[in-house]
Amino acid sequence: MKGIKIYALLLTATMLTCSCDDFAQVKNAPGKSEATSVKKVTNPILPAADRTELYLPYLKGRKVGMLINQTSIIGSNKKPLIDSLIKLGVDVKKIYGPEHGFRGNASDGATVSSTKDPVTGLPAISLYGKHFKPTKEDLAGIDLMIFDVQDVGTRFYTYISTLHYVMEACAENNIELMVLDRPNPNGVYVDGPILDTAKFRSFVGMHPIPILHGMTIAEYAQMINGEGWLKNKVQCKLKIVKAGNYNRNMDYTLPVNPSPNLNTQQSILLYPHICFFEGTKLSLGRGTLFPFQVIGSPKLKDKYHFSFKPVSIPGMSDNPPLKDTVCYGLDLKNYNMQTIRKSGKLNLAWIIEMYKIYPDKEHFFTAYFNKLAGNAELRKQITDGKTEAEIRRTWEPGLIKFKATRSKYLLYN
Repeated sequence: MKGIKIYALLLTATMLTCSCDDFAQVKNAPGKSEATSVKKVTNPILPAADRTELYLPYLKGRKVGMLINQTSIIGSNKKPLIDSLIKLGVDVKKIYGPEHGFRGNASDGATVSSTKDPVTGLPAISLYGKHFKPTKEDLAGIDLMIFDVQDVGTRFYTYISTLHYVMEACAENNIELMVLDRPNPNGVYVDGPILDTAKFRSFVGMHPIPILHGMTIAEYAQMINGEGWLKNKVQCKLKIVKAGNYNRNMDYTLPVNPSPNLNTQQSILLYPHICFFEGTKLSLGRGTLFPFQVIGSPKLKDKYHFSFKPVSIPGMSDNPPLKDTVCYGLDLKNYNMQTIRKSGKLNLAWIIEMYKIYPDKEHFFTAYFNKLAGNAELRKQITDGKTEAEIRRTWEPGLIKFKATRSKYLLYN
């Protein structure tokens, strides 16, 4: 009875504070959705998790698994969604975690082991350890999976790869997947080279999309289904709960860091534009308190006055590139990101500039660069001295095709 009373109070409060225009249920045709609509009002953006009236009744009597991390919160007090659902009487059986773990405290690239959550006592299964895809045993005992993870709209951010494998496993085991959508902080952009899946498919790029895809996690789930990207073209039964009062042109400040090294809004906005440097000999500030906001190398001492020194920071970066070495380069902590946002384009100027002035050009790039770029052409274009405009022209045919495909799956203006 206590759970029912709490549910009634939360339901009443939620209905008073949000416009309920968006519960999309994906049925037989992949990529197609049905949504009920009422008159919209201007209100703060509401992640789907906050719109409890749209999904709590559907969870009644279901045995639930949750793919979550530290961004899976509800309400202005940022309470963990799992704690709220359990108190509301939802029968949560298992927790699943992406890269960095479901509590979001594992360092970059660190293998995460399956364990038991000390707070809820539930099994916590890692999907960034021994395997990326849930096994049949992992999914035993659940009939509905919830996916609620904040993405940042960039191809090499691994949460969309985890989404792929969760969808595939759910489809193969006849388990429905509910996606609680969240806004894309980089949703204004659709830009970059299209990934060559025949040669460069990896966990940092699985699908033929540009670096900035301009989609929310729910829109992306529809595209995965609709384009037949799952193994053997299986179809995952999706139930989508949309974010409220949102369109992709809105600025959206994330209430919780999506991963340890995207620890400020500035780093989240810079990430797609400078992550290329992860495939070079330069540092992006891993091992500092401002990762993805600086770029530098000890070999650029004569070129820049700004400096920083990466060190080991447990829980963020245990063994960062250029550890304990003073690096010189660009300080972007206060760079006005609105200038890039208004252009709607992926910034190439920094990678081109750094290559031109780097004294050891033969060793500027690492093999990882092509994985991030999604092809071998971008590296060659930079080393050949192509201009940004010349490089962009080679992207256009792929982007035109992608935008046409993408339009079939959009849930927001």
